[in-house]
Amino acid sequence: MKLVRSLLLGGFFFVDHSCYFCKVKTFRQSPARPKKSLLLAGLPSVAQALAAGKQLERIYVQQTMPGAIMQQIQQLSIQYQVPVNKVPPAKLQSFHIEGHEGVIGLISKIHYVPLQDMISFVVEKGDVPLFLILDGITDVRNIGAIARTAYCCGVQAIIIPDKGVGALNEDAIFTSAGALEKITVCRVNSLMKAVDDLHLNGIAVYASEMKATEMVQQLRLTEPTAIVMGGEEKGVLPALMKICDGNFRIPMTGDFESLNVSVATGMILYEAMQQRLRIQSK
Repeated sequence: MKLVRSLLLGGFFFVDHSCYFCKVKTFRQSPARPKKSLLLAGLPSVAQALAAGKQLERIYVQQTMPGAIMQQIQQLSIQYQVPVNKVPPAKLQSFHIEGHEGVIGLISKIHYVPLQDMISFVVEKGDVPLFLILDGITDVRNIGAIARTAYCCGVQAIIIPDKGVGALNEDAIFTSAGALEKITVCRVNSLMKAVDDLHLNGIAVYASEMKATEMVQQLRLTEPTAIVMGGEEKGVLPALMKICDGNFRIPMTGDFESLNVSVATGMILYEAMQQRLRIQSK
């Protein structure tokens, strides 16, 4: 045992360096700079990589790029469903890569699968679909924690939009303990269209809403289901909520406003897993 002075708390506490459970991982305080091996410098390199079948996490473009080049990048973005971030020169300089001429592509560490392909795969396998939709969740640590729980609770795929969601970068993968490299991720250019596609395939879509009247345990989560989780500030977008089959909430005691989104997602997915396990045991 060693007596250590806490600078934050102004007191002392004991640390047992022989205790396995004391070895706690700490999160990075700021996003780690991507490895140079994952970066593509310049528009020609980005276009060639996409044409060769490489998947990009996103394309970073200097805000002052000429209109003709921006148009080419937008065409690539639409064709290959890659998000584009318009950034100041300082952002591009922070990557420490030469010859980019205002355009840098980030190769994805995640393999994205088209939504319809994943739906067909799950159905043909004979499994009951359980998908998770993330709307406006930008904190990569929350995304990582959600992915870890989703994988453990039997979710077959996480559906994310190509804009308005945190990048599935090394920080997200680190927080997920590698789960983001195991679970299928479907990136779509419209969550509204994704919900339409789910409906066409007989999958009910329910949105988490803290003011809903129905409780999560009242849902029939043994049926083909997709759950929508919104960001902690704005929740699920009203337009998306409107086309869902219903909304629900987690029962809570006390008058605290809300749960952390990764914790709430874990509680919901555990309920889904419990319902499905009860069916299997009969």
